[in-house]
Amino acid sequence: MSGEPGRCYLVSPNRRPHRACSALSGNEAMNSPNTFQPLPGTDDLGRVERDLRFHPSTSADPKVLTRSQIDQFNRDGYLMPFRFFDAVEVTDLRGYFDRLLASYLAEGKDSYSISSAHLRHGRVWDVLTNPKIVAVVSDLLGPNVVAWGSHFFCKMPGDGKNVSWHQDSSYWPLTPSKAVTVWLAIDDADRGNACMKFIPRTHTLGHLTWKLSETDAANVLNQTVPDVEQYGLPVYVELKAGEASVHSDLLLHGSDVNTSARRRCGLTLRYTPTDVHAYLGWHDKGVVAAGPPADHWANRPRPGEE
Repeated sequence: MSGEPGRCYLVSPNRRPHRACSALSGNEAMNSPNTFQPLPGTDDLGRVERDLRFHPSTSADPKVLTRSQIDQFNRDGYLMPFRFFDAVEVTDLRGYFDRLLASYLAEGKDSYSISSAHLRHGRVWDVLTNPKIVAVVSDLLGPNVVAWGSHFFCKMPGDGKNVSWHQDSSYWPLTPSKAVTVWLAIDDADRGNACMKFIPRTHTLGHLTWKLSETDAANVLNQTVPDVEQYGLPVYVELKAGEASVHSDLLLHGSDVNTSARRRCGLTLRYTPTDVHAYLGWHDKGVVAAGPPADHWANRPRPGEE
């Protein structure tokens, strides 16, 4: 396995994602839930029949990515880094997050609790539907894309928590397994403050065996894939604020405890083709980011609250 791929600097695309999708009506929007459990129950997931195989990108006419980058994603399971926000923009975005985090902490919540944020906060909805981000995602997933997830993973200085080795698709009531995550750095993320790490090419191995780790207070998640050394060496996802990585929902990844004096915040943005089916009510999280309205997915309007 070669080292980290070269940096991918994006020029703003001339096109915006298709926005002619009909949003929910006023009554539907009011009656739709704005909060979801970040992790469905294991028993609930067990009742959902899912296809957890990797489905390679078959994009024939990419607009932003190169054919080589798409081949690389299919081979390694990730691409990085992309520069989506410049220094001025990300400073403003970080200030917004600082205020948002302060409000959640004041309510007695923790720094990992800002989940499905696009359903409540218009500023997060704006990032989730950002044209530059959607353009990259569309080149991987195709022209019909639903954005459905947004979760701040904020490791405070010395917070003592790790994110164990896992596959995103293992937690999600989605089938078939075609989703991608854009991990957007709000703060600089490096090995010193516990950046994310990938094990390349593990996305092609299907659903890996995991053990329940819900009693481990130091683990942000409740599943751990053991003995990952057998799958190869990790790649550390070092990103500057405003940069992002993109990875497959089947790629094995995690992060260590932040023992530094620096915060490490990232905003995870989740996307899938509209032909993917969601269970356990997760279709209500949807925002159509590209293409026409989707029969199965909601198309949530931008929230008024920032």
